[in-house]
Amino acid sequence: MHSPRDTDAQRSQPLRGTRIIEISSYVATPLSGMTLAQLGADVIRIEPLGGAADRTRWPLAESGTSLYWSGLNKGKRALEVDLSSEGGRRLVGDLIVSGGRRGGIVISNSERYPDLTFETLRERRPDLIHVLLTGRRDGGTAVDYTVQAATGFPLLTGPENSAQPVNHLMPAWDVAAGLYLAVGLLAAERHRLLTGEGQQVRVALEDVALATAGNLGYLAEAQQSSTPRERSGNHVYGSFGRDFTTADGERIMIVALTDRHWRDLLGATGLTDVVAALASTLGVDFADESERYRHRKLLGELLAGWFESHPFAEAETALRATRVLWSRYRSFTDLAADDARLLRENPLMAEVRQPGVGRHWAPGSPVVMDGEQSPPAVSPLVGQHTDEVLQAGLGLSSTDLAKLSETGVIRTHDEEREAA
Repeated sequence: MHSPRDTDAQRSQPLRGTRIIEISSYVATPLSGMTLAQLGADVIRIEPLGGAADRTRWPLAESGTSLYWSGLNKGKRALEVDLSSEGGRRLVGDLIVSGGRRGGIVISNSERYPDLTFETLRERRPDLIHVLLTGRRDGGTAVDYTVQAATGFPLLTGPENSAQPVNHLMPAWDVAAGLYLAVGLLAAERHRLLTGEGQQVRVALEDVALATAGNLGYLAEAQQSSTPRERSGNHVYGSFGRDFTTADGERIMIVALTDRHWRDLLGATGLTDVVAALASTLGVDFADESERYRHRKLLGELLAGWFESHPFAEAETALRATRVLWSRYRSFTDLAADDARLLRENPLMAEVRQPGVGRHWAPGSPVVMDGEQSPPAVSPLVGQHTDEVLQAGLGLSSTDLAKLSETGVIRTHDEEREAA
């Protein structure tokens, strides 16, 4: 009989029993694997001897441990194997096609090895699910930052009247692609459950960006309009939203999407009558979101005057009494320091002790299922689970593991390496 705590854990981990082999690096595929691991899947990360190249990517802890890698690989198991050797690839292939009816699933961002492709592995297991990330639809290479450059977004990002492209700090297409990969994998597993058929799922990073540009109407606008869209800085395109600076130098982002928001904003700043007179003079109705955007600069100047004459505390009090959407600008350092609300009191966050990093607050799964969500787990060390994965997954003995280690096909877990 399960305890209440066990039941809660099962609610947030509906993928328990599913085994996924991950051969990947950097952001999109590791994020996909971690998303599935946080929902209960057993995700086994395959790494080359010494660890993958992204294990040293910035930001780093003082020890040199990658905070980036640790953040994207929580809750996985790690196997260290020489993928450049035929024996190493055969071992990984054996793992992929094994695992019972909930196994036979692999997610990768490379077609580098012919013996680990969908076509080859499918011959060994017809119901194989093979999920692949490519840079472009034709299989060509690309990364988030080159996809940004190729799809128009950097030319609309950044300050008004600037002619220089501005790439976004956050790798948005990697993040979106990682989630699309997870959705595709789950859809393929659902199809296999219903039909017994496996399949390959392919997601191209560039397609994710193009699909987003199309879904948001940006591509249709470019096709339909004779006037190219211009940068609007921190103005919210098509609505009223922009940043303001208070008398004591704090910066606030304000967004008024609806007429209710707009009326509340004017009421809080005492500008209702002034803006009504302006509307009458211009012959426009500012209840119309489009009109607020067309006259954003004039309206913005009126509101900027109010914020510039009031300190943040007064602006905050006025805004809290409304339904206006707003937030104070904060740095990552500010967020880390404000642990009382965002870290300690948010159920998303929990304290973990990551080897090489130490204790820190980290996020679990943002997916809440029936009121429960999976907490964060530590990320694996290089080769930490090599022994247990090969013993339990393939039935290898200690002697088998020793031979593979002696010939350089694998590296088994080393307590001394862990301590280092």
